[in-house]
Amino acid sequence: MDTDDSKLPGWLASLRAPDTSDLSAESLAPLMNLTFERHRFGVAVMPVVGLPLVWFFSRTHDATGLVIWTVFFFLFTIVLQFAQRRHAHDMRTLDAEQLVRKWLPRMELMGLVHGAGLSTAVLLTAGRASYEFQLLLYVSIAAITAGNATHQNASLSVFVRFFCSGWLTCTVLSIWAFPEHWHYVIPLALLFALAIYRDALSAHHFFVRQVRLEARSRQLIAQLQVARESAETALQEKNLFLSTASHDLRQPIHAMSMLVEAIAQRNRDDALAPLLGDLRNGMGSMNLMFTSLLDLTKLEAGIITQRAAPVSLQRLVRDTVVMFREQASQRGLQLRMHPTRTDAVVWADAALLRQALVNLVHNALRYTERGGILIGWRRREAHWQLEVWDTGVGIAAEESAQIFSPYFRNQHAWRLDTAGHGLGLAVVARCAKLMDAPLGFSSRLGQGSRFWLRLPACPHTDEPQSTADRTEAPAQAPLLRKLSGRCLVLDDDPQVITAWQVLLDGWSVTGRYATNATEALQHLDDGFVPDAIFCDQRLRSGESGFDILQVLLQRCPHAGGAMVSGEFHSPDLLQAENEGYLVMHKPLNVAELHAILSLWLGRAQASTSPST
Repeated sequence: MDTDDSKLPGWLASLRAPDTSDLSAESLAPLMNLTFERHRFGVAVMPVVGLPLVWFFSRTHDATGLVIWTVFFFLFTIVLQFAQRRHAHDMRTLDAEQLVRKWLPRMELMGLVHGAGLSTAVLLTAGRASYEFQLLLYVSIAAITAGNATHQNASLSVFVRFFCSGWLTCTVLSIWAFPEHWHYVIPLALLFALAIYRDALSAHHFFVRQVRLEARSRQLIAQLQVARESAETALQEKNLFLSTASHDLRQPIHAMSMLVEAIAQRNRDDALAPLLGDLRNGMGSMNLMFTSLLDLTKLEAGIITQRAAPVSLQRLVRDTVVMFREQASQRGLQLRMHPTRTDAVVWADAALLRQALVNLVHNALRYTERGGILIGWRRREAHWQLEVWDTGVGIAAEESAQIFSPYFRNQHAWRLDTAGHGLGLAVVARCAKLMDAPLGFSSRLGQGSRFWLRLPACPHTDEPQSTADRTEAPAQAPLLRKLSGRCLVLDDDPQVITAWQVLLDGWSVTGRYATNATEALQHLDDGFVPDAIFCDQRLRSGESGFDILQVLLQRCPHAGGAMVSGEFHSPDLLQAENEGYLVMHKPLNVAELHAILSLWLGRAQASTSPST
């Protein structure tokens, strides 16, 4: 029947050995190995102890028995030396369970022989030696026992066998060793035995705790390794998703941008010009916001680093107003930028700052029923403070600590808009933290809120702005001149092909369009000779756009060629750039595209015109 330690007296509970049934062989093996190393040393010193005992005893008696006793321990030391080599070999070749099963009984036998050898010295001298010699012998055995209590307590079973066959046997033999004083010696020997055993147990408890801590550490390391591998796998999957999303989601934006530019270039109605300008700016802002969102995700994943640079708050705020102007109008709200005579240029990551401002404005629009939103900035010593004011529902004081927490929405927010997820302000806080920019707010429940973001000012960059530039949207882009030439486009998205066709037709460029290598090569076989070739990288056919571009340029060495892709970190695109090919990212900047086409088509016309 097991005894609960809590029900035992303190002194008796301290004599109980720790329960090691929960320790695995991997945990017990180090304790056993440590005991073996120390036991070997304890046996090795015995011949050194035996020599002065032999000399002392030989002065009055025949010391042949003690000489044999000393030689025994010398031979025992040699045997343990060979055993140590075998043990070291088994440590390399056996697993922990096999090692413990093989060597623990052997070590227990070694401890038993060692202890019995000590007590044999008393048998060899009892009844013949002087009181002084027996006292010296017992003191030596006590010192050896105390030393081995420290050396062997890593494996308690080894020490117990050594202790019982050694000191406890000597305690019984003290009746013959000290015939006139044994009734004094035995109590002292038992007290010494109790003290040594308690010290051995205390040290053994320490070793067991250490082994448990090491086992726990190994378990935590293994869990950490599994978690790290899972995180790396998740990161790879996230990177793959980002790569796919970057391509697939940019496709419609790419096509829309080209169509908007084509419409703007063909427009002759002055009344539509401002609307088309807003549409073009909105498309540009949408692309910037999408790019910023991807950059934010990559930044948190450690894929990219921050790119701090001078950022114009006026330009940023103006683009944001254009982006949300129609949404505010549909809600019956005013969205405006506070006019100022001085532009504010701050040092920040443009993508993070844009993402933060977009989320602040979007959050203000969502939770404002009447009134409007005002965006402005003010100087604060060496910083500019960007502020977004609204006349919305406001925030209660008790909710202030949670407002930037993910998925938190107060009851007023749920009443106004059930489609939100409580992520907008969390994204703002994340952007501010990544930029190391102070973020704060003030609010009155039912009256509105003011959110602010403080950013370091760029020195010597603040310049006065004209009133027109402060309040009006950018002027309509100039019409791009007509071109003349032939262009081959390889893309597998029908919307993108249509956008290319509308845009190139508007520039008077003859175009041919293909969705794979076979169709592209068929155009060449039919006699179409392009002056410019544009290839998308990721095709549904599984072909590499870069490989196809190289083949087409070999067939048309006079033509200019470029890769067009929504991806940013594709190995094929990096290879193309390293080999000197032009790589353009979706959505294309139409003005840049026009400039490139103008260069390539003009060069082709110059090479085919007759010499004068």
